[in-house]
Amino acid sequence: MVRKWRLFLTDPFHFFNPKTCSFTTLFSLSKHLQNPRFYREIHTFQEKKSRLVLTPQLVESTLLNCNSDLIALGFFLWCAKQPNFFHHRRAFDHMVSVVGRLTQKSGTIRGVIDRLGSVGCVVKAQTFLILFRICWRGKLYRLVFDVCQELIAFGYVPNPFVYNVIIDVLFKIGRGEVALRLLKEIPVSNFLTFNIALSNLCKLNDLVGVVDVLRMMLGKGYFPNDETFSMVLNCFCKVGRFAEAFQALGLMSILGIPFSVTVWGILIDGYCRKGQISKASDLLENMVETGCSPNVVIYTSLIKGFMESGMVNHALAMLGIMEAKGCAYDLVLYNVLIDCLFKVGRFDDALGMFFDLEKRNIVPDSYTFSSILTAICSSRRLSLFPKLFSNGLVLHPDLFVYNSLLSYFCKAGFPSFAVKLYNDMLDDGFIADQYSFVGLLNALCSSGRVDEAVDVYGRILVSYSNVDAHIHTVIIGGLIKAGKFHRAVRLFKKAIVERYTLDAVSYTLTIYGLLRGGRITEACTLYSQMKELGFAPNAYTYNIILSCFCKERDTEMVRQTIQEMIDADVELRSDTFRRITDFLFKSNFPHPVFNLLIEMWGAGLMRDKAIYVLLSNGLAYGVKINDMNCRLLKAKLEDVLLSDTSGSDDFSDMAASVG
Repeated sequence: MVRKWRLFLTDPFHFFNPKTCSFTTLFSLSKHLQNPRFYREIHTFQEKKSRLVLTPQLVESTLLNCNSDLIALGFFLWCAKQPNFFHHRRAFDHMVSVVGRLTQKSGTIRGVIDRLGSVGCVVKAQTFLILFRICWRGKLYRLVFDVCQELIAFGYVPNPFVYNVIIDVLFKIGRGEVALRLLKEIPVSNFLTFNIALSNLCKLNDLVGVVDVLRMMLGKGYFPNDETFSMVLNCFCKVGRFAEAFQALGLMSILGIPFSVTVWGILIDGYCRKGQISKASDLLENMVETGCSPNVVIYTSLIKGFMESGMVNHALAMLGIMEAKGCAYDLVLYNVLIDCLFKVGRFDDALGMFFDLEKRNIVPDSYTFSSILTAICSSRRLSLFPKLFSNGLVLHPDLFVYNSLLSYFCKAGFPSFAVKLYNDMLDDGFIADQYSFVGLLNALCSSGRVDEAVDVYGRILVSYSNVDAHIHTVIIGGLIKAGKFHRAVRLFKKAIVERYTLDAVSYTLTIYGLLRGGRITEACTLYSQMKELGFAPNAYTYNIILSCFCKERDTEMVRQTIQEMIDADVELRSDTFRRITDFLFKSNFPHPVFNLLIEMWGAGLMRDKAIYVLLSNGLAYGVKINDMNCRLLKAKLEDVLLSDTSGSDDFSDMAASVG
């Protein structure tokens, strides 16, 4: 056995199996590693001209079939020493887990080194450098520092590569200030040293750090290339720092670096993100004038910018220009179009874009499917769902798709399907996230399985920290829909005691539950607490609490809530207006409330027909309208008379009564 092992050390290809393209016989030797005689006989790897050319594929196959981590690492190191051979990144990726397991068994990197020496590996500086690269690639950051320490103890003077890795790792573990200090102090550096620092600073949006490192880089005589400038420009433009971006462009011009399509795209996208679509359009014209043709990425940024600015027709016109110039559509553009058209309420156009994918031989992805499914649910055209698969769509579901389907089945009235889908998702190996929990809780509540929903909710709270407020909202809302008002309130109060994250919707639903449960005083108290805690009431909150105050005939709170609605620019719902009208009749039309309602109408928060009903009844009761509202009514009623002839006799009579 020792003879065979020594033969491997001098000529590994002696064990090569051409049928399997791996060193299969080699692995039978690993079981003899514990033999003391075996250790005594092993001295070193001897280099000898091989009879077979070493290739990355051959090495990867051998490593994958090796059942000993120690032999695999030794073989990997031996291959790295061979002339003109370089390991493929896949081999490095495989060695990450190998080194991780060996370190776990040995306790430290020093232990791994000792074990390599015991099987005949001669430890050199290259050994540490390769381990250094493996740990860095595998994000084994603690081991990176351990290897570096062993490397220095070995007597190796760090080169730029070592410093580059240490600087990168310091940024990755959140010690950017230490990385920058090291950058200023290291005795040797190269272009990559500064490029690595800039890359990390750009990801952190540390604009001050980016400028400082650029100055250091130029001071050392290293000049950024096109890719570095693109990275820096993207950092500046993402946060709207266009002055700094144009300074970087000036430096590019001085250095003679031409503006690439990527650079133009970054600038245009930056202005689109900030809603400055006219400046983005001007840049597009400048780009074309310089002889640079925009690509689909730039057109996508502009189309999205137009859509988000409400300029849908401009976006579609840009789409036509793009097609006329022969620029091919891609999936990202379609995803943007479907999503944006859905958000502006053009559901038919969004669906049309989806069905157009097949004509262009573009295969939709999970994001496309989820976007169109959301559009179907929002437009309440749930019957369109089967048509998505009528053209032979093959879907490879991911967590995003599963969550969208959970939402669809709940909204389509098939909660039992949603529960089954959730179980299938878990069976397929997916780990549920907060969106999955929302879909499951909705499905259980909609199916009438309230007890199960509460049980699942409890297990979520035990298993996960920082549970999103929406999960609390869903269970509270589900219980209220099921008529379990008091149980919903109990869960809400428990959430407050446990200091879980809640939002305005959670409070609003609980207020509604208290009102439905006849606990009006508690609802009013919770409404006050909600405002004291800084949760801004939404339109639904205002309308339900106003209805409550009307029912209680609390004139002062009715007046105060209407004033708050005016200040918050919240529209009065028709059902709430009916309750207010009932309140006014029973309270003999209190003047302050009546005048506030006129003010609300003047602000566009109440319909014209509603004010007609209000004035007709109020004037009959002899309500006094203040001077400001009289002027408002005259002006607005004259506009109505001039612009709308329908019902003009009624408005004429009203105008005469006011005047």
